[in-house]
Amino acid sequence: MPGAIQSIERAAAVLRLLARAPGPLAVGEIAATLDLAKPTAHGIVRTLVGVGFVAQDAASGRYLLGPALGELGTDRLDVNELRARAIHRADALAARSGESVRIAVARNSTVTVIHHVFRPDNSAQALALGEVLPAHATALGKVLLAYDSATEPGPLTAFTRRTLTDRGELDRAIAEVRHTGWAGEIDESRPGESGIAAPIRTRGGLVVAAIGISGPTERLCDSRLQLRPVTIAQVRAAAQAIHRDLREPR
Repeated sequence: MPGAIQSIERAAAVLRLLARAPGPLAVGEIAATLDLAKPTAHGIVRTLVGVGFVAQDAASGRYLLGPALGELGTDRLDVNELRARAIHRADALAARSGESVRIAVARNSTVTVIHHVFRPDNSAQALALGEVLPAHATALGKVLLAYDSATEPGPLTAFTRRTLTDRGELDRAIAEVRHTGWAGEIDESRPGESGIAAPIRTRGGLVVAAIGISGPTERLCDSRLQLRPVTIAQVRAAAQAIHRDLREPR
């Protein structure tokens, strides 16, 4: 069995020390208390600042526990912040693909659309904001089933003849999503409609949402009823761009 990872143990010790301290601590104080070299302590503290678990007092330059610790067990990323930081990437994906774009998150074991960009063809379309999606029958839902433990498939209701209603088949599809890094649907939630989705990750690789496109099967698929690789690449590139944006401090 692998041994303990020393850097994680040290990071945990820094957090416990700051939690017990009567006030913010300097790096030198942290290093001396934990018997660490000062550069080592500084590297750990700066990493914890980067993920929000530690904050630096602007006036003194000392360190204290950060706000992200209080968010553990709650929404991992504010939906409004996620939407604000992903909106221009979603717009660009709609323009490139010519299809509707949605961003969805896991909410109380459901999949909920938090942002929707109409396809750029000026056709009549209904706003999907707030729509609750069937996780097992949509590309967005499959991504969240694969990566977000808060998402449950619920009853495997058949919406079309292609909907996955067998739990074993769904499990294999979810495993394939983890292997490839994207999910697809072909006529599974609505006849004649297909979709492609990819995970949105924040710092450390945590999946906080999914972004995807949906459109007519005849446009998203080739003559063999396979999703087009160029469109898959566009969706994955958009998800990766949002990931880079979320890693940057505001």
